[in-house]
Amino acid sequence: MEGVSVRKIKKICVFCGANSGKDVAFVNAAFHLGEVLGKRKIDLVYGGGKLGLMGCVSTAVAQHERQVLGIIPSAFTINNLVGETCGKEIKVATMQERLVMMMELSDAFIALPGGFGTLEELFQIISWAQLNIHNKPIGVLNINGFFNGLLSFVDHAVKQEFITPRARKILISATTADELVDKLQAFRFESDPALSKLKWSPSSSQKEKLDLTLRL
Repeated sequence: MEGVSVRKIKKICVFCGANSGKDVAFVNAAFHLGEVLGKRKIDLVYGGGKLGLMGCVSTAVAQHERQVLGIIPSAFTINNLVGETCGKEIKVATMQERLVMMMELSDAFIALPGGFGTLEELFQIISWAQLNIHNKPIGVLNINGFFNGLLSFVDHAVKQEFITPRARKILISATTADELVDKLQAFRFESDPALSKLKWSPSSSQKEKLDLTLRL
């Protein structure tokens, strides 16, 4: 990365499945991502609990003596539904409150394989970047081509002029954890001139009057 200015990343939020998936490569990659974050002295923010890939990445980060913060809706803690969080835990009332807190406390975002919840978090955090609510880098770890179809769909939406080429740059992808973290550190946010005029008050992200469910 010689000659490229590097963004300082201290905390990365990881979105991923509460299941382990069919391919053992997903589990191995989640553990390896945690190891990479630990070795690079990067702390983890995630959705809490110890199930599936969420448990894998959080365990690996904790084993490397980095801080782990799980942000979890209180409903998930009833009857120990998702297991014990590996590290500090913050309970919130809603899924929306969880994602807002994740955004505020993290310097970057990584998505591992997962289901609807993972995809919802990924695309919402992308749309917030497009709206200039934040300018933090976002990437997917494309293990064994898991995200190939999604990336192809996004490129198709660009060709059909529903996503601008500028907005397409918001979503980074890589096939290894080290490469992805390097790309996140090198990312430079390019705001849409029209959307950059939007003004979000510092406290509005914590108020119901801000409609963060907007999809573009």
